[in-house]
Amino acid sequence: MIALLLIIIFILISIILFQYKAKKERSKNLKYIETKLNKIIRENTNEKLLVVTEDTELRELLVAVNSLLDFSQKVLADYKKKEISMSKMLSNISHDLKTPLTVVLGYIETIKLDKNISIEEREILLSKVHNKALEVIELINKFFHLVKLESGDKEIPITRVNMNEVCRKSILEFYENLTLKGYEVNIEIPEVNIYASGNLEALERIMNNLISNAIKYGIDGKYIGLNLSYDDKFSYVEIWDKGKGIDEINVEKVFGRMYTLEDSRNKLYQGSGLGLTITKRLVEKLGGEIFLKSQPHEKTSFTFKLKRITY
Repeated sequence: MIALLLIIIFILISIILFQYKAKKERSKNLKYIETKLNKIIRENTNEKLLVVTEDTELRELLVAVNSLLDFSQKVLADYKKKEISMSKMLSNISHDLKTPLTVVLGYIETIKLDKNISIEEREILLSKVHNKALEVIELINKFFHLVKLESGDKEIPITRVNMNEVCRKSILEFYENLTLKGYEVNIEIPEVNIYASGNLEALERIMNNLISNAIKYGIDGKYIGLNLSYDDKFSYVEIWDKGKGIDEINVEKVFGRMYTLEDSRNKLYQGSGLGLTITKRLVEKLGGEIFLKSQPHEKTSFTFKLKRITY
């Protein structure tokens, strides 16, 4: 009986000691987690919590905390990226606004100070002032349009759209200008009507931006193409040119805020860098995707796809 009692006491003491050791180990690990978390937050590092333990609940906690850290670090990285991008955009917009306004002031001073200026010369300068003012207004409108898109303030209702009509109407608006400039135009639109999930106003803006871009930067090739195609799930619109193209290193940057194509295509052209960013945002708002492929002097194409509607 005494031996049995001693065995029971030994077992109980062993359990107590085991629980004490486990509690002490857990307290140590929790203290480490607290200290490490504070360090990660304070120093804003990308570290993770690493603890070797047999405690199942503690392991599950560590997995959850590390997942939260991953999410937090991603959000912070995205925020910093947007902050840098926005800062660059504001800087470039300031520069793009300052340039035409400086020119406008120069013209006005000439008109004001030159007492011998002829009526004809005055009219020419006033016309230039008017054009520069329109440039400023266009840039401001683009900027506010992008801000509305990214803030979610601009609602874009989705409807069933006839893509054949959208493509025909868009290219026809540029056709006279293209022929006058000596461009060869290649249009491939199927006879069968293709319907997609979209928005007429947004699609007109997308097409206008892409065709204008192809004309502006593809002038060396004097060629522009528009292809409409489809499969079981999507409709595809491709707009392409035979210009200088875009370097592979710059392809991923093209849709970024305020990125301009001067470095990769033609130094003679200036732009606000907002057009393609707005285009990408609009395509995404319609639930689609846009892609760029470029082979200099052969084919530089922008293709966007939208969900096809078959009824």
